[in-house]
Amino acid sequence: MEETCNQVFLRGEAAGEPCVSHENHGQRFCRFPFSVRRLSGQTDDLYVIATAGQLAPLLPLAGRRLAIEGQLRSFNNKSGCGSRLVISVFARLLTATDEEDDLNHIRLRGVLCKPPVVRRTPLGRCISDMMLAVNRRYGRADYLPCIAWGQVAMVTGRLRVGDCLGLEGRVQSRVYTKLIDGCPQDRVAYEVSVMHLLEDGEDDL
Repeated sequence: MEETCNQVFLRGEAAGEPCVSHENHGQRFCRFPFSVRRLSGQTDDLYVIATAGQLAPLLPLAGRRLAIEGQLRSFNNKSGCGSRLVISVFARLLTATDEEDDLNHIRLRGVLCKPPVVRRTPLGRCISDMMLAVNRRYGRADYLPCIAWGQVAMVTGRLRVGDCLGLEGRVQSRVYTKLIDGCPQDRVAYEVSVMHLLEDGEDDL
């Protein structure tokens, strides 16, 4: 059984042009907004990081339909501006596509690094909020917020810190309002919406 799994598959539309994110070992990485439609018609507005070399043959990018395979990554923002935990999709494969159906699929396997927080909606539906630590190479890990509903939430709500958890779902964006010095401000949260839990041996698509 694989102890770690981090696979993201997206198909949708670039919502803007890329801008430089960072450089690593002489390679330039760029970040761009990406929109994926849900069946409901709403969109998940995500951010994707890719190399300048991957993006060069696809420019101009805005409005172009893309298929992306990669991983969900987290970054601890210490600037004091915006969210403390920045979530992005790191593209390993990035190609233009003519397929019209959007796709948003993720599989993760990692370890719970905080106790799950279980709550209920006003109508009584169970919700479980989790933080999953997914290891990657060189001793680093991504800390990924996840949310489950209903029966899945009841199961995950009984887990403890250190328990291994495999799951499948989608990467979603969610707008919420936060009071800053008494003034409401809209913020965007990025999290994994859990569809179901993975059994042993289900990590490979």
